[in-house]
Amino acid sequence: MFPTFRNMLPNKTTLRVLTLTGVLCLFALPISATTEMGYILNSFSFLIWGVLVMWMCAGFTMLESGTVRTKNASVICLKNLGLFSIACITYYIIGYDLMYNNVWHFIGIPFENGFGHGPSGVEVAMLADVANNSTELLSDQSYSTMSDWFFQMVFVATTASIVSGALAERVRLWSFFAFIFILVSFIYPVVGAMTWGGGFLAELTEKHGFIDFAGSTIVHSTGGWAALAGVLIVGPRIGKFRKNGTVHPTPPSNVPLVTLGVLILWLGWMGFNGGSVLAMDSPANATIMSDVIANTVMAGAAGVLTVMALSKVILGRMSLLAVLNGAIAGLVSITAAPDFHDMIWLAIVIGAVGGLLCLITMRVFDAIKIDDVVSAIPAHLVAGIWGTMAVCFTNADSSLWVQFVGIVVVGAFTFTFSWIAWYLIDLIFGLRISAETEELGQDVTELGMETYPEFVQVIDHEMYAEELEEKA
Repeated sequence: MFPTFRNMLPNKTTLRVLTLTGVLCLFALPISATTEMGYILNSFSFLIWGVLVMWMCAGFTMLESGTVRTKNASVICLKNLGLFSIACITYYIIGYDLMYNNVWHFIGIPFENGFGHGPSGVEVAMLADVANNSTELLSDQSYSTMSDWFFQMVFVATTASIVSGALAERVRLWSFFAFIFILVSFIYPVVGAMTWGGGFLAELTEKHGFIDFAGSTIVHSTGGWAALAGVLIVGPRIGKFRKNGTVHPTPPSNVPLVTLGVLILWLGWMGFNGGSVLAMDSPANATIMSDVIANTVMAGAAGVLTVMALSKVILGRMSLLAVLNGAIAGLVSITAAPDFHDMIWLAIVIGAVGGLLCLITMRVFDAIKIDDVVSAIPAHLVAGIWGTMAVCFTNADSSLWVQFVGIVVVGAFTFTFSWIAWYLIDLIFGLRISAETEELGQDVTELGMETYPEFVQVIDHEMYAEELEEKA
């Protein structure tokens, strides 16, 4: 008779002995072994959390491709795949060094250590002499260089993804990629250098520096400012805002896909904020990471419930898309300072206010005729600004004035250079697709394919009626 699986498992006493033995062995480790274990845990943390943040690119793709009309869904997929690849290569070649290498006030030094950003000399020496236990060389290095590069790189891709959805359905594919190249190779690294890289905003006064734990401003508002500049230059989709002041509805092509995208983003945010603890080599860091993730989840939930409760009052109807953006706004809001362990209820308040501000901004954008297809600017820019100011409620080392100055500096720099970039791209290559392409869809005209070929595409002639009448 063969033993059952249950009989093969160790009993509780054996498990307790093994656990106690393991703990005692850990405390008995020499200093060098402890250093090695910290190096391993920190590097592994960067890699695992980075993979979750990379998974957010899938979330953005699902969210955006489900929100746009079917005739533009394939182009959205290509845009998100392309922008991630551009972010990956450019951040390796120049972006990381501009952001972190010997930063002077607002910019680092590229190519100082050769082409691109590679492993440190200590790591190269260790790998060349593994047989002689050369891991002791790592005593001054707490994580793998390229694990840090990977974790930082996926944040760049997140910033770029924010721009994609806001300008969907009306921007030329290669013109969009040209802007993304400028954003990820220059604009974002400079913003990062001024803040996380140790630039002037990091030490704005003798007592206080700009605080943005995981990037409410540095990542999300930067993407929002870049998107806003592009939206203002390219203008709204044809027929989106009628001459009588009403808004022509453009319902999403796949609501379940949008919902899935937001849930993927929510999952990825655990890596986004949790990984920003930047260490997992001690009980204290593990505890902080747990608090960060708990606060992040609650803020997102508060954003959802707030928009559910108020969307009918502000929008005149219960809107699933608004509720989904409420989740994102709550997550963005808490991202600037989720690392607090007392007054946990503040995470709920911060997320709720972020969701409310997002909802109000969506209504205002319709009133002033700003066409943001996925409401990226209300969810990322507006909520990001609020979250950065809300740091003052949770972090005793923060300064209201310093936080405000940081927001203004990042906003002015990003919006100005984004505006210039969009304008020059429009001048040189052309930014807007033709009216015919907009009516037929970019999938057919730019890719020669349809996302859902088994369905018959019906063109919304009413939306383009005023444009056609003017041409006639």
